[in-house]
Amino acid sequence: MKNKIGQKMPISPYLIAFIFLGLLACNDEDPSPSSVVPPTGYAFERDGISTISFTGQTVRIGMATELANALKDFDSKAESLLEMYANETAAGTETDPFQDADLNASTKSIRSKVAASKDIFGANATESARIKQDFEDWIINQVEEIFPNEYELAAPGKPGQIADGTSVRFVNARGLEYDQAVNKGLIGALMVDQIINNYLSPAVLDEGQNRSENDNGITVAEKPYTNMEHKWDEAYGYIFGTSAFPKDPIRDLGADAFLNKYLARVNGDSDFEGIAQQIVEAFTLGRAAIVAKNYAVRDEQSALLRGLISKVIGVRAVYYLQQGKNGLPTTGDDFGGAFHDLSEGFGFIYSLRFTRDPNGSEALFSREEVDGYLDQLTAGSGFWEVTSETLDQLSQEIASRFDFTVGQAGS
Repeated sequence: MKNKIGQKMPISPYLIAFIFLGLLACNDEDPSPSSVVPPTGYAFERDGISTISFTGQTVRIGMATELANALKDFDSKAESLLEMYANETAAGTETDPFQDADLNASTKSIRSKVAASKDIFGANATESARIKQDFEDWIINQVEEIFPNEYELAAPGKPGQIADGTSVRFVNARGLEYDQAVNKGLIGALMVDQIINNYLSPAVLDEGQNRSENDNGITVAEKPYTNMEHKWDEAYGYIFGTSAFPKDPIRDLGADAFLNKYLARVNGDSDFEGIAQQIVEAFTLGRAAIVAKNYAVRDEQSALLRGLISKVIGVRAVYYLQQGKNGLPTTGDDFGGAFHDLSEGFGFIYSLRFTRDPNGSEALFSREEVDGYLDQLTAGSGFWEVTSETLDQLSQEIASRFDFTVGQAGS
């Protein structure tokens, strides 16, 4: 160092210490994943006790499973189905809707977590209420439109049954299966929304004193985990909460009929092979980063998961549109297979509303865009008259938001 007339001056030891401490402060959080060493499998302990808990997510998947099954039972009553959805009646009453007594005893519900993410719907109560109502409407319509027409043949403008090979499907006046709308719609509105727009969000992970408590190893009262650790695990539970092997859920992909099942389907496509392992590894590394108090790596893995999980929804939306197109009869009236695929596609298109820009704060698809896609799909007589050109157009518009082609997703 020189003074103003060019003379060398000694460097103060205090200045050296200040510079050194400043460099440490700038580098106390290495953003490189290599700075965090994850365990083998999703397994985390504190003082020899597992810190992983996602029982609430397993319960809600169980509730959704029973609801999906009951929607196919023509003896089901609207009151019981709506109670499965909302679970508002005290346990032990005559209205206990579930076959599993543990579900009846639970205070949790599907409805309370539908379109309930902090990032997307925290400041949008109107849309959240509308989405919740969509599911109630589909449930009621199943009872009022489909059940009374169990033995009627479906036709344009008329609900009833339609053959699909050796199976029988039950559709509304436009060819839509309401039970598929509920099942596939919940994948987005419940599972995906809670994972990528809620529990993996810094707004939830760092809420209140979560970061300082995690920094200091302060656990939730009478629990072995910190609040931040638990929030991350709850996200994991919505996709792997029913796995018999939660430490290594790749072993039984397809463990439930919701996000886990369709992750397995996408992973089984050679164009997307390995996506399930990527998701498990990102969850594991992000959780290890929380333990290591490395929030840069945690957030990097959150962004990666937002992209990968959104991609699963996009792939399946395009897949079912293309399968529906391929199943449309060129002659005759063999519509059943196509209608079933298009009904699943309807649910996955609905679920696009809950996908997310990996590096941004916005959803990938607005409500207006999703409504527009569904309107095109069900316009006029709906599936009875939808064209291959419309299905290709919708497929292309959806695929353009992702890094895959219609050909890759549709095969």
